[in-house]
Amino acid sequence: MKLLRRNFLKLAGSAITASTLPRLAFALDYPTRPTRIIAGFAAGGGVDITARLIGQWLADHLGQPFVVENRTGAGGNIGTEAVVNAAADGYTLLLATVPNAVNASLYDNLKFNFVRDIAPVAGVIRVPMVVLVHPLVPAQTIPQFIAYAKANPGKVNMASAGSGSAPHMAGELFKMMTGVDMVHVPYRGQGPAMTDLLGSQVQILFAAAPGTADYVRSGKLRALGVTTAARMPELPEVPTVGDFVAGYEASQWYGFAAPKNTPAEIVDKLNKEINTAIADPGMKARLAAIGGETMPGSPADFGKLISDETEKWGKVVRTAGIKPE
Repeated sequence: MKLLRRNFLKLAGSAITASTLPRLAFALDYPTRPTRIIAGFAAGGGVDITARLIGQWLADHLGQPFVVENRTGAGGNIGTEAVVNAAADGYTLLLATVPNAVNASLYDNLKFNFVRDIAPVAGVIRVPMVVLVHPLVPAQTIPQFIAYAKANPGKVNMASAGSGSAPHMAGELFKMMTGVDMVHVPYRGQGPAMTDLLGSQVQILFAAAPGTADYVRSGKLRALGVTTAARMPELPEVPTVGDFVAGYEASQWYGFAAPKNTPAEIVDKLNKEINTAIADPGMKARLAAIGGETMPGSPADFGKLISDETEKWGKVVRTAGIKPE
C-alpha cells in the first residue's frame, strides 16, 4: 500500500513538473516577437509619453520591439477593451491610468470589468496635480478659497480636461470633502482649459503638474496647493491640499497591465524589467520631466492601487452624479 502511494506521488510530481516546464521555458524565451503597448489616449500626452519611454527600454533590454498603438476613444475604454480581448500571452499590454479606475463607475454598459479582466504588471509613475486659480480670485490659500467659494455658491467655474478626467475627479473630490459648490466646465483637454483660466473665463483648474510651474512663477496663475500627499520639488513652497483638508489625495498614475490569465512568469519578468527601468537615473530624469514620481513595486502592489482607486473614484462618481460626455 505504501509502495503504491509512493509511486502515485512520484508520478504526480513528475506530471506537475512536466506541465510547468513548458510554461517556464515560454517565459524565459519571452519575448520572441514584437509586443504591442496599447495607449488609450492621443499621442503627446502623459499616457503616450510614458508608454513610449518604457516601451523603448523594454525593447532595448529584452531584444524585441515594444510598439505603442494609440487606440483612442470613450475615455480610454476602446483601448482597454482591445487588451481585455487579446490573447493572454504577454504580447499585448495596456498602459493603465486613472480613467480606467474612474470608468468602472462612470460607464453603465462596459463589456469588461477592469479589476477582474486585467492582470496588473507594474506601476510606473504618479503625477501630482496643482490647484491653480486666476490672480483675480481673492484667495491666497486653500482655506481662503474654501471660504470664498462658500460665500459665492454656484459662481465659481471649475475647468477640467473633460468629464471623468483626472483633473475633473480631483476637483469633484475637493467639492465632496469641503462642501463647496462650483460649476464644472469641461474642455477637450487641459490646453483649452488652461487658456480660459489664463483669460479668467474660469476661476480654478486642478491641472496636471507638467508645465504649471512657469505660469506660477510668472504670476499669471496662483498655486493654492498640490493634490498629492507630498509637495512637488518644482514648487516646494506650495503646500499640499491635504495640509488643510484631512485625507485629501488625488493624482494621475500610469502603469502596465495585461489580459487576465497572462502567465505569472511573463508578468514577473516584465515587472522586474520595468522596476529596473524606473530605478535607472536616466529614466528617472525623463519621467521627472513629465512630473512623475516613480512607483516601484510588485504586480500585487499595482493591483491594490487599481482596486483602491476604483473604489475611491466610484464613490465620487456616484456622489457627484457624473455622466460621460
